[in-house]
Amino acid sequence: MNVEQMKSVLREILTRTDLTPCVVGHRGVGKTAGIIQLCRELGRRYVPLRLGQMEVGDLVGIPYREEDVMHWSRPGWWPTDIDPETVIHCDELNRAQQEDTLQAIFQFVEPPVEGKRRALHVHKLHPKHKVVVTINPPDGTYQVATLDRALIDRMVMLYVESDYSCWAAYAAARELDPGVRQFLAANRAFLASQGGPLEMDAEPTERGWEMVSILRRECRFPKELEMEIYAGIVGKEAAIAFLRWCAGNAARPVTAAELLAGGDGVWERLAAQRDDQQAVTMSDVVATLTADPALGTGEEENLVRYIDLLPRDMRFGLVKSLLRIPPVALLLSQDRYDAVVLDAIRQISAEAQ
Repeated sequence: MNVEQMKSVLREILTRTDLTPCVVGHRGVGKTAGIIQLCRELGRRYVPLRLGQMEVGDLVGIPYREEDVMHWSRPGWWPTDIDPETVIHCDELNRAQQEDTLQAIFQFVEPPVEGKRRALHVHKLHPKHKVVVTINPPDGTYQVATLDRALIDRMVMLYVESDYSCWAAYAAARELDPGVRQFLAANRAFLASQGGPLEMDAEPTERGWEMVSILRRECRFPKELEMEIYAGIVGKEAAIAFLRWCAGNAARPVTAAELLAGGDGVWERLAAQRDDQQAVTMSDVVATLTADPALGTGEEENLVRYIDLLPRDMRFGLVKSLLRIPPVALLLSQDRYDAVVLDAIRQISAEAQ
């Protein structure tokens, strides 16, 4: 993506989520300038941390003692709860000169656990403040440290490359020298030397898929950027397979929430589902009820109606899974549902004996 596309993606992530974007790009491509411009557009304060020049004490503060208790002073760059909304830019993260500095910042770039604040040692960051990271790619042309898989896995990796059209608009706005602009218009290959490839071998993980889920739920990205964004989280192969699956499953499987609500058209969709789609719906039903087995009267009836709709072998499998959830097992054991579940319960009992 180019710098303008980077700004649009960062705007979505920083204003709608608590995730940490990491912008990867070669020197001079406009990573920092783009972030500063975005902060101005959003009306947010910009705080840069050049990690290549910092030690652990610069990040966590200096220790001091009050009687027999050790405390750490708040670093001067740390925004307080009453400060205006701030974007903290962790610049040159992979240029941290000391291993302990990189380990200290690890906690800070990690997205906060739901309901908790982002933290750095004893300091807690107000949710209105956001964090963005930038790095140069570890392609052998920069004096940078290799980031381990655990750290990469905690960030949304965004790859920014030189783009003439984007630069030309910037150059015109800044009124750069006409000769330079005209030369590059005719010789675009001289705009920038791209260097090595930017990819940092992202791989699919449970945490990565959770980040993809958050982005799909909270953010709206241009269609042409979706694959690139998700590839920076779960890898190119997984991102391509996922988006192909989404495109090929426009008539996606009914979700547990839709099933339990029983809205218009749900039963027709359920009846028309292929076995593989039905398996996805069943899996979602079991996962949803395992997390929260409380069912209202209408939801209870819709669940039983769905069980009754299934072919005999699939009905048996779903009932077997649901009986492992005590509140749901108690519900299904009611006499009024014998016509639907009794056969499956008898078969389960026979297997157990």
